[in-house]
Amino acid sequence: MYSIYLVEDEKDLNTILSTYLRQEGWNIKSFLTGSEVLDHINDEPDLWILDIMLPDCDGFELIKKIKNKNENTPVIFISARDKDIDRVIGLEMGSDDYLAKPFLPIELIIRTKKLLKRVYSTSISQKKSETLTLGDYRIDENKRKIFFKDTEIEITSKEYDLLNFLFNNIGTAFSREQILLKIWGNDYFGSDRVVDDLIRRIRKKFSNLNLETIYGFGYRLNEV
Repeated sequence: MYSIYLVEDEKDLNTILSTYLRQEGWNIKSFLTGSEVLDHINDEPDLWILDIMLPDCDGFELIKKIKNKNENTPVIFISARDKDIDRVIGLEMGSDDYLAKPFLPIELIIRTKKLLKRVYSTSISQKKSETLTLGDYRIDENKRKIFFKDTEIEITSKEYDLLNFLFNNIGTAFSREQILLKIWGNDYFGSDRVVDDLIRRIRKKFSNLNLETIYGFGYRLNEV
């Protein structure tokens, strides 16, 4: 059973979303304020669903604290502000998805299912011991962790997803659109600028990787 923490200050909406989420068999804990959340930052739920606009703090402040605790914890942002800048900032800070209000509760359920499946695959074949290496880098696919020599590198869920994808396809060129579809899914609506932002963050953390830009097209990971 997955554990999901929902942070939404609109009481009626909080109740409705909690009800829908519980109907999926998930263990739901809901909060109405950011101050309530601060007492549970050290918990480790499988997923956070955060409203950006809260009465006492915002979701951006909370995601910083959540990611400081565990970079790999997935986060879905929801907000009444349907602004591209909020979406981009959220993704930059490590969120995995963004829903603009108003939305149907079933849309949140669908996105939550897809995210949980992607991050926590329960398939036996995917749970088998699997390690990918490239030069001094090593990916532990079971634990969703990446190491440089023997040192773990702190990464976000999206950074892991893209690196794992590229490590499995060394030497293959992918367009921005292909990467966007693979990492964010076909229900993502927004600029492909998020791909460039993600690549930039990866290059900063993984300076020894030969991550090539194919101008006017996309990117390719080459042998070191």
